Amino acid sequence: MDTYRKPQPEAEAPVVCRSCEARHGGLCSALTASQLIELNKHSFRKQIGCGNEVIGQGESVGTYSNILKGVIKLSKMMADGRQQIVGLQFAPDFLGRPFQSESTMTAEAATDMEICCFPRNVVDRMLNEVPEFERRLHSQSLKELDEARDWMLTLGRKTAQEKVASFLYLIATHIDPEEGDQQNFDLPLSRADIADFLGLTIETVSRQMTKLRKEGVITIENNRHVSVSRLEQLRQAAGIDSDW
Repeated sequence: MDTYRKPQPEAEAPVVCRSCEARHGGLCSALTASQLIELNKHSFRKQIGCGNEVIGQGESVGTYSNILKGVIKLSKMMADGRQQIVGLQFAPDFLGRPFQSESTMTAEAATDMEICCFPRNVVDRMLNEVPEFERRLHSQSLKELDEARDWMLTLGRKTAQEKVASFLYLIATHIDPEEGDQQNFDLPLSRADIADFLGLTIETVSRQMTKLRKEGVITIENNRHVSVSRLEQLRQAAGIDSDW
């Protein structure tokens, strides 16, 4: 009897990659097992404490990264030193802009983090060699563009309560989207950073958090831990369309 069995591609992938979220839902999902083995030869994992800088605006880019755990805060600095938070990234997002030798913004760990790093030249080469890898990165870039446009609407047209609710909805649907309608999470930003991100004062952010709590939309413990019993209720408070 012929006992030959065709090798299972996933079984051939590096052990460290098999349970990685980036392997199944991120950029690495576009790679075959052999391509993943090649990339894994050059990769390394890195722990980053909350508040530490991953890369600064204007710094030379030597590596790209998959976010494995935690939240990245992206900010831009003006010539006079003023700084603005312009975005957040979550697992399994890809951090970096291929074929770009210099970072256009500062990336800082908003929480304790773990990332998987790859040399820039290796990823740039694979993007040329693996069309699906390039398409996956292109899709993520378009998704980030759509989210940035949605955030422009939030900042430009929404009320203070809708802005705060939109921020909470963003965190609830990105930190652990598998939890379903009930979400529990720690705020990855301080009240000051949330105010900066939303274009509000710290006092306004605190008032709107209190209002959402009194209306039963959220509960807050220890000033940072947020529970949402019904995600749909939070979505409505944020003024977000159901197909957003």
